[in-house]
Amino acid sequence: MPQGAGVTAFAGTRLIARGAPLDVALAVKAALEGGESASVLVFDDRDARPVEFDLRGRPADVAARLAADAAWQSQTEESAQAQPDEPDAETPRGRGRPKLGVVAREVTLLPRHWDWLAEQPGGASVVLRRLVESARHASESKDRVRASREAVHRFMTAMAGNLPGYEEALRALYAGERTRFEAWSVDWPEDVRNYVRELARDAFA
Repeated sequence: MPQGAGVTAFAGTRLIARGAPLDVALAVKAALEGGESASVLVFDDRDARPVEFDLRGRPADVAARLAADAAWQSQTEESAQAQPDEPDAETPRGRGRPKLGVVAREVTLLPRHWDWLAEQPGGASVVLRRLVESARHASESKDRVRASREAVHRFMTAMAGNLPGYEEALRALYAGERTRFEAWSVDWPEDVRNYVRELARDAFA
């Protein structure tokens, strides 16, 4: 898990710890060693994905493993995202011109698309980049709604599947009806209800 990503731990339906992964891991370890009998689940606050900690050994052992895991994941993500910088195929890089991080890849279009691109100022690459950026901005709101709903669904499946109103709340979630969603979840255990509503902050935009 990347450094800075917050997590939340529940024992049954009670929130027992929240914060940085190491802090929560040590709190969970202390709770289990103190006799906590309820099932403990930990969730990533970004997307409600389950998080597992290796709690064996001393607190220092737990901290060392978490640091190693975070470093490995960070390195893996950087390697996966790394792309060789190549000059724009239509704009050769002159002496002293800094690399811009552009990547040359094949694009397949119909002839009429190429004809249209050829008529645009700046060349095909400039136009395509501008179109991609425009599409990205246009979809940001929808992407936030989708990600929020997926996180809520994931958490509800793990924590609220047996609670009254679960199916109705889920239908209200995907229908974009915040009032109905909150009405069906109002009687859920307080910590579960509060956390699921936090996850749903962008689900009804």
